[in-house]
Amino acid sequence: MKLAETIGLAALRRIDPEAAHGLAIKALNTGLGPRGGPVSTARLQTSIAGLDLPNPIGLAAGFDKNATALNALARTGFGFLEVGAATPRPQPGNPKPRLFRLTEDQAAINRFGFNNDGMQAIAARLAQRPTSRVTGLNLGANKDSTDKAADFATVLKECGPHVDFATVNVSSPNTEKLRDLQGKAALSALLNGVLEANAALAKPIPIFLKIAPDLNADELADVAEVANGAGISAVIASNTTLDREGLHGPHKAEAGGLSGQPLFEKSTRVLAQLSTMTELPIIGVGGVGSAAQAYQKIRAGASAVQLYTALVYGGLSLVDEITRGLDALLARDGFDTVAQAVGSGRSDWL
Repeated sequence: MKLAETIGLAALRRIDPEAAHGLAIKALNTGLGPRGGPVSTARLQTSIAGLDLPNPIGLAAGFDKNATALNALARTGFGFLEVGAATPRPQPGNPKPRLFRLTEDQAAINRFGFNNDGMQAIAARLAQRPTSRVTGLNLGANKDSTDKAADFATVLKECGPHVDFATVNVSSPNTEKLRDLQGKAALSALLNGVLEANAALAKPIPIFLKIAPDLNADELADVAEVANGAGISAVIASNTTLDREGLHGPHKAEAGGLSGQPLFEKSTRVLAQLSTMTELPIIGVGGVGSAAQAYQKIRAGASAVQLYTALVYGGLSLVDEITRGLDALLARDGFDTVAQAVGSGRSDWL
């Protein structure tokens, strides 16, 4: 990590977490972030759902909710980006404070509640995005919507022409009754609506599904059955958790979704289990903060990984560290490509 980044991160951690995040976005947009582009080798290059990636390390949704830092993020080391979540209408989200650092646990708890500028503003920014980096949008539903399932298709119709993939997010714990849409019948109906909207686009795009890590075995099997039959292109496992086991930070009892290191094992077990239930590619998310952890996700069954919370503690230079380290690990174990390593250590997590 560069000295300037170390000092900057230390300063940001001394102020309110949400304000610090806003300052970080502004700093990126003024050119203070990395500019080298993605690390890429023949081993790291891969594809998912027909999308060619220079490396399998992606930025998870939530960092750039409103697609305001796309130019800056395109210069970083990520192999792909996901912005949002976007809802049909702008909404302020839940009352502040709603983001809490758990430094002792290298974690965070948030209860944002899909605060965003709305699909029209976000679509306008996406229309101007650089085309050099695969970029997707996380689809959300308005808190006061009477038909949350329909909201996902509405956002896709507006924004779909400007992104490379879209993610159906029914797994955020911060919008009331949203996770109810993970039930078998509700999820099937929702995905059918989204896929109909996708088929109507001039150029249909891959549709991903993001699930919660708190599903039991039967619920996970139901999700896999629906996903297998729906015609989606990939599953993202997983979103934040409601679990609080083993936390030490003073904010550990705050309501909201927990992300970061405490989520690593739980989310990795879920993705390993899911990989035995589907042949769809899986993007592993949850607690990735090192090359070793990214590699573990891949060996558990992930074709690519995403991270966000680790950036709070490690900065954007962490992305290059992870990609270079992952390349070395693949070489050490005799893998010529990322794809060869996918699922090679699944049994360790079952």
